[in-house]
Order: sequence, then C-alpha cells, then structure tokens
Amino acid sequence: MLERLHREGREPGGAVCVIRDDVAEETMVGDRGDGTPWTSDTLVMTYSCGKPMAALAVLSAVAEGALGLDQPVAEAWPAYAANGKGATTVRHLLSHQAGLPLYPEAAAALEYDDREALVELLAGAAPVHEPGTRVAEHALTYGHLCDELLRRTAGEPVDERFARIAAANGWDLHLSVPADQLHRVADVVPVDPTWPQHYLQDPRWGPALGRPPGLLDPVVLNSERWRRTSFAAISLHASARGLARLYADLVPADGPVAELLGPDLHAELLRPQRTGVDGVIGREVTWTLAFQRDDLPGGRSEIGMGGAGGCSGWVSVGSDGTPGYAAAYVTRGLGDHDRGDQVWRALEP
Repeated sequence: MLERLHREGREPGGAVCVIRDDVAEETMVGDRGDGTPWTSDTLVMTYSCGKPMAALAVLSAVAEGALGLDQPVAEAWPAYAANGKGATTVRHLLSHQAGLPLYPEAAAALEYDDREALVELLAGAAPVHEPGTRVAEHALTYGHLCDELLRRTAGEPVDERFARIAAANGWDLHLSVPADQLHRVADVVPVDPTWPQHYLQDPRWGPALGRPPGLLDPVVLNSERWRRTSFAAISLHASARGLARLYADLVPADGPVAELLGPDLHAELLRPQRTGVDGVIGREVTWTLAFQRDDLPGGRSEIGMGGAGGCSGWVSVGSDGTPGYAAAYVTRGLGDHDRGDQVWRALEP
C-alpha cells in the first residue's frame, strides 16, 4: 500500500512498521526532503502521536508516588485552581476531560517556545466545560499541562523524563530532538493543497491548533529551533520502528510499560475513562488515560493515537485482552488521514 501511495505521488517519504510475534517488518519509500532515502532510523514529526508519551511520563511519576491519579492538579500547582478548575484531577487531565482544549486568545501573540507564558495562561484559563463531565482533545495544551505537573511534583521536564524511559526500552522516540540526532530528521511538506487552511478555518480546530501561531507551518516545523523545543502535545519525532515498538510493548502484562507502571496502573492506563462526542474532534471518542480506544466487532479493540498530518500508531487487542500486531505509519507529507486509513485497512486480517 505504501509503495502505491508513493507511485501515485501522495507519499513523498515515509515508513510503515508492523510487529507481529516480536518480529518487525518495515516498508520505506521516498526521501527525507533532501534526496536522502528514507531509512529505518529516519525521524519525522508526528503531531499528536506524542500525547501518550507525555502521559506515560506523568504516569511513571504516579507509579513512584510523586502524585496521585485522582489528586487535584491544584494541590501541586495552586494557581491552576483559578476560574473553576480547582476540582480538576490528574485523571481528568490525562484523559482530555480537563476542559482546556485550547489556549486563551492571548496565546496568539506568544512564541511557541515561551513555555512560562503559555503555562501561566493555562493556569488562569477558564475551562470550556466542567472538568470531568465531557471530553475535548487538548490539542496543543496537553503537553504543557503534563510538563508543568511533572516539574512541580517530580522536579523534571516531561521531555527529559520520557527520554530516560524511551532510552531504557529502546524506543526511538523524542519529545525534543537531541542536537546529535538532528541529522536524522526528515523535512515535512504539504501534500494536501488545503494545508493548513482546512484546519485553521475550521471552527473547532482553528482555535485549538492556531495559537500560539506557526505550528502548522512547514518553515517553522523544519527549523532546528522547533525540533529542539519540547512542545509535548505535538513535538514527538519518531521512527516508524520506534513507534511500533512502543505499541508492541504497551499491552503485555509482563512488558516494559507494565513494568514501568505496575499492574494496577497499567490496567488503568488501558481502561476506557470516558466516551463521548469530543468537542474538538467532532465525533464520538473513547479516551483512556493516554490513548484513543476503538472497540470492534468480535470483542477486539484497537488502542492508538494519530496526529494532524497523517501519522499514527496502534496495537490490536483480542477479545481475551492479548495483543495482536502493533503498527505505525509515519510520513513527512502533511495531509489528512486518508493515507493512514488505507494503511490500516491493508493490515486488517
């Protein structure tokens, strides 16, 4: 399927990795944007595929006892209690129930790497709905919420904590790209002539993805400044193999994620937290503490996360809870999810 997309001119560079029974199979096409062929270790920005990585960093601190899943965020971050957010819990935050799916309008005047100013805006913001009552994907805000919570409870930025976890488990995933790895990163390029207007002109997505400005602009996204910035809601740079490996490690009760979190928190990670029409996505979504979960006929499920631009990762889970295959699709072509959907369908048994 990936080769066909490349032949049709719809895939300038990307990769699919599928892991079954711990055996990885990869397909790579195109180049990194400078004529260098796409290879197994090529990294590319994957937008919201990174949100679960930020969540895993926070949950690792929960496992260590630095904070509680049902602890109010304001206990660690007192300013966060402003404007009706005092009862918001860590659980609400991780499962997109906190009611802060977008930055206040003042963020339109801020630089994307002004972390302190963005965090201050979140602390003072009013939620768009009562926390814990609805879902709305925290499109750009998720990573900064996780980051500030971790800094205040575990004394560590979210990208640094996740980098330690990823290195320990062999996941080629980076919420900020180390300087010595920048040479591996592919340049992103629009493949949809309506990019980014189809997001920015949408009444839901425009405010959620448009401020702070520039985060749909390939000139910004291809800069070293951006790649070195931790903006954990969307800044994950991943190889297909690295993303698929994380999903292969996600479900097993004796796997690395279960070892990191412990059995009870691992089970909670995968359990549905709330289902409803997502106020940003605009369709019914079931959120776990970090992932979207789709329940399929026959009792099977898929647990995963996609990102604006088209990248995605997921793992299939049988009716008895055992994992099937894990897969990831990464692309430097910025477009919709049609290409990824075709890849998904091609992988279905």
